[in-house]
Amino acid sequence: MKQHEINVRVRYSETDQMGVVYHGNYAQYFEMGRVEWLRNIGISYKWMEENGIMLPVVSLNINYKKPARYDDLLIVKTIFKKQESVKIEFDYEIRNEKDELLTIANSTLVFVDMKTGRPVLPPDYILDLLKE
Repeated sequence: MKQHEINVRVRYSETDQMGVVYHGNYAQYFEMGRVEWLRNIGISYKWMEENGIMLPVVSLNINYKKPARYDDLLIVKTIFKKQESVKIEFDYEIRNEKDELLTIANSTLVFVDMKTGRPVLPPDYILDLLKE
């Protein structure tokens, strides 16, 4: 199981009037984790786009356990779950500095040809990196 972690400091602008991270901001944390997970194995979104491939999210499920608060240092763990045909799936965990589990999530993305807008099999280069 391939996984990668990044640290994210909660900014004031990401919180609501209660001082907790607004629920919509978690999608950005997961994206940051996913982008860095891909970069860590040798795939950049920039490279994919330059080669005519997009990777839009088609499903995102989030389960909030505890709130994250302003100035918390979050550990975003991105876990590669599987890649089948045109889809790739990730699990996520967000913990705070006390190692408390705050959020778990799962996302499914689809490789899409930028010219046609249709799902496409990932290039062999990407398939090889995912298999390693």
